Amino acid sequence: MIFEPRKIQTKDGHEVILRNADESDAAALLHYLKATAGETRFLLREPEEITITLEQQEAFLRGKKEAERELMLIAELDGEHVGNCSVASLGNYQRYQHRCSVAIALYQKYCGLGIGKQMLGTVLEVAKELGYEQAELEVVTTNAPAIHLYQSLGFEIYGELKHSMKYQDGTYADDYMMRKVL
Repeated sequence: MIFEPRKIQTKDGHEVILRNADESDAAALLHYLKATAGETRFLLREPEEITITLEQQEAFLRGKKEAERELMLIAELDGEHVGNCSVASLGNYQRYQHRCSVAIALYQKYCGLGIGKQMLGTVLEVAKELGYEQAELEVVTTNAPAIHLYQSLGFEIYGELKHSMKYQDGTYADDYMMRKVL
Protein backbone atom coordinates (compact mmCIF):
# COMPACT_ATOMS: atom_id res chain seq x y z
CA MET A 1 0.00 0.00 0.00
CA ILE A 2 1.02 3.59 -0.42
CA PHE A 3 1.61 5.44 2.84
CA GLU A 4 1.78 9.23 2.96
CA PRO A 5 5.05 10.16 4.73
CA ARG A 6 4.63 11.30 8.32
CA LYS A 7 6.93 13.19 10.68
CA ILE A 8 7.36 12.15 14.29
CA GLN A 9 9.73 13.29 17.03
CA THR A 10 12.09 11.29 19.20
CA LYS A 11 12.06 11.74 22.96
CA ASP A 12 15.13 13.96 22.60
CA GLY A 13 13.48 16.19 19.97
CA HIS A 14 14.91 14.87 16.69
CA GLU A 15 12.63 14.63 13.67
CA VAL A 16 12.03 11.20 12.14
CA ILE A 17 10.29 10.54 8.83
CA LEU A 18 8.05 7.48 8.53
CA ARG A 19 7.54 6.45 4.90
CA ASN A 20 6.99 3.55 2.53
CA ALA A 21 9.96 1.36 1.84
CA ASP A 22 10.59 1.23 -1.88
CA GLU A 23 12.99 -0.44 -4.28
CA SER A 24 15.63 2.24 -3.75
CA ASP A 25 15.86 1.11 -0.10
CA ALA A 26 16.78 -2.47 -0.98
CA ALA A 27 20.53 -2.21 -0.34
CA ALA A 28 20.06 -0.32 2.94
CA LEU A 29 17.49 -2.86 4.10
CA LEU A 30 19.79 -5.78 3.33
CA HIS A 31 22.51 -4.13 5.41
CA TYR A 32 19.96 -3.46 8.15
CA LEU A 33 18.79 -7.09 8.21
CA LYS A 34 22.35 -8.36 8.65
CA ALA A 35 23.32 -5.71 11.18
CA THR A 36 20.26 -6.06 13.41
CA ALA A 37 20.47 -9.87 13.30
CA GLY A 38 23.99 -9.52 14.67
CA GLU A 39 23.04 -7.00 17.36
CA THR A 40 20.50 -9.15 19.19
CA ARG A 41 19.45 -12.74 19.74
CA PHE A 42 15.79 -11.72 19.66
CA LEU A 43 15.39 -11.79 15.86
CA LEU A 44 14.70 -14.86 13.74
CA ARG A 45 17.91 -15.25 11.76
CA GLU A 46 21.64 -15.34 12.11
CA PRO A 47 23.39 -12.68 9.98
CA GLU A 48 24.87 -15.29 7.63
CA GLU A 49 21.38 -16.66 6.91
CA ILE A 50 20.41 -13.45 5.16
CA THR A 51 21.15 -14.46 1.61
CA ILE A 52 18.52 -12.42 -0.21
CA THR A 53 19.84 -10.84 -3.38
CA LEU A 54 19.41 -7.17 -4.14
CA GLU A 55 16.97 -8.07 -6.93
CA GLN A 56 14.90 -10.27 -4.60
CA GLN A 57 14.77 -7.50 -2.01
CA GLU A 58 13.68 -4.98 -4.66
CA ALA A 59 10.90 -7.34 -5.80
CA PHE A 60 9.81 -7.90 -2.19
CA LEU A 61 9.58 -4.14 -1.56
CA ARG A 62 7.74 -3.56 -4.83
CA GLY A 63 5.25 -6.25 -3.79
CA LYS A 64 4.68 -4.56 -0.44
CA LYS A 65 3.89 -1.24 -2.12
CA GLU A 66 1.56 -2.90 -4.61
CA ALA A 67 -0.29 -4.98 -2.00
CA GLU A 68 -3.59 -3.48 -0.91
CA ARG A 69 -3.42 -4.68 2.70
CA GLU A 70 0.30 -4.74 3.53
CA LEU A 71 2.79 -2.07 4.51
CA MET A 72 6.55 -1.91 5.01
CA LEU A 73 7.30 1.31 6.87
CA ILE A 74 10.78 2.78 7.20
CA ALA A 75 11.94 5.28 9.81
CA GLU A 76 14.65 7.78 8.78
CA LEU A 77 16.56 10.14 11.04
CA ASP A 78 18.69 12.74 9.25
CA GLY A 79 18.37 10.68 6.05
CA GLU A 80 19.63 7.52 7.77
CA HIS A 81 17.53 4.36 7.96
CA VAL A 82 17.00 3.58 11.66
CA GLY A 83 14.40 0.80 11.56
CA ASN A 84 11.30 -0.57 9.99
CA CYS A 85 7.88 -1.87 10.91
CA SER A 86 5.40 -3.87 8.88
CA VAL A 87 1.88 -5.17 8.71
CA ALA A 88 1.18 -8.31 6.68
CA SER A 89 -1.85 -10.42 5.94
CA LEU A 90 -1.86 -13.90 7.45
CA GLY A 91 -3.15 -15.33 4.19
CA ASN A 92 -5.72 -14.99 1.47
CA TYR A 93 -8.26 -17.23 3.13
CA GLN A 94 -11.54 -15.52 3.96
CA ARG A 95 -11.46 -16.92 7.49
CA TYR A 96 -8.13 -15.15 8.13
CA GLN A 97 -8.98 -11.77 6.57
CA HIS A 98 -9.55 -10.21 9.99
CA ARG A 99 -6.01 -11.07 11.22
CA CYS A 100 -2.63 -9.55 10.45
CA SER A 101 0.88 -9.93 11.74
CA VAL A 102 3.07 -7.01 12.70
CA ALA A 103 6.83 -6.87 13.06
CA ILE A 104 9.29 -4.21 14.11
CA ALA A 105 13.03 -3.83 14.58
CA LEU A 106 15.39 -0.91 15.06
CA TYR A 107 19.13 -0.60 15.10
CA GLN A 108 20.03 -0.91 18.80
CA LYS A 109 21.41 2.63 19.00
CA TYR A 110 17.94 4.00 18.21
CA CYS A 111 16.04 1.94 20.78
CA GLY A 112 14.56 3.80 23.73
CA LEU A 113 13.94 7.05 21.82
CA GLY A 114 10.21 6.46 21.26
CA ILE A 115 10.61 5.72 17.56
CA GLY A 116 9.46 2.11 17.86
CA LYS A 117 6.34 2.98 19.82
CA GLN A 118 5.30 5.64 17.34
CA MET A 119 6.11 3.44 14.35
CA LEU A 120 4.19 0.48 15.73
CA GLY A 121 1.29 2.74 16.73
CA THR A 122 1.19 4.05 13.17
CA VAL A 123 1.20 0.55 11.70
CA LEU A 124 -1.62 -0.50 14.05
CA GLU A 125 -3.69 2.53 12.93
CA VAL A 126 -3.10 1.56 9.31
CA ALA A 127 -4.01 -2.08 10.03
CA LYS A 128 -7.34 -0.99 11.49
CA GLU A 129 -8.01 1.30 8.51
CA LEU A 130 -7.30 -1.67 6.22
CA GLY A 131 -10.05 -3.64 7.94
CA TYR A 132 -7.99 -5.89 10.17
CA GLU A 133 -9.58 -6.64 13.52
CA GLN A 134 -6.66 -8.38 15.23
CA ALA A 135 -2.89 -7.81 15.11
CA GLU A 136 -0.54 -10.59 16.15
CA LEU A 137 3.17 -10.99 16.86
CA GLU A 138 5.68 -13.26 18.55
CA VAL A 139 8.37 -12.05 20.95
CA VAL A 140 11.13 -13.83 22.84
CA THR A 141 10.01 -14.18 26.47
CA THR A 142 13.20 -12.59 27.79
CA ASN A 143 12.87 -9.46 25.63
CA ALA A 144 11.42 -7.33 28.44
CA PRO A 145 11.68 -3.94 26.66
CA ALA A 146 9.77 -5.24 23.62
CA ILE A 147 7.13 -6.95 25.76
CA HIS A 148 6.66 -3.72 27.72
CA LEU A 149 6.29 -1.78 24.45
CA TYR A 150 3.72 -4.19 23.06
CA GLN A 151 1.71 -4.23 26.28
CA SER A 152 1.76 -0.41 26.41
CA LEU A 153 0.05 -0.47 23.00
CA GLY A 154 -2.61 -2.94 24.16
CA PHE A 155 -1.14 -6.31 23.18
CA GLU A 156 -1.90 -9.26 25.45
CA ILE A 157 -0.01 -12.53 25.84
CA TYR A 158 -2.23 -15.41 24.78
CA GLY A 159 0.23 -18.28 24.63
CA GLU A 160 3.81 -19.44 24.89
CA LEU A 161 5.81 -21.45 22.39
CA LYS A 162 8.55 -23.38 24.16
CA HIS A 163 11.90 -23.75 22.38
CA SER A 164 10.73 -21.52 19.56
CA MET A 165 14.32 -20.79 18.53
CA LYS A 166 17.52 -22.77 18.91
CA TYR A 167 20.75 -20.82 18.91
CA GLN A 168 24.10 -21.89 17.50
CA ASP A 169 25.41 -22.53 21.02
CA GLY A 170 22.65 -25.12 21.60
CA THR A 171 20.50 -22.99 23.92
CA TYR A 172 16.84 -22.25 23.27
CA ALA A 173 14.50 -19.27 23.49
CA ASP A 174 10.78 -19.38 24.15
CA ASP A 175 8.32 -17.00 22.50
CA TYR A 176 5.19 -15.35 23.75
CA MET A 177 2.38 -15.11 21.25
CA MET A 178 0.69 -11.73 21.62
CA ARG A 179 -2.37 -10.16 20.07
CA LYS A 180 -4.19 -6.87 20.07
CA VAL A 181 -7.83 -6.40 19.18
CA LEU A 182 -8.05 -3.44 16.86
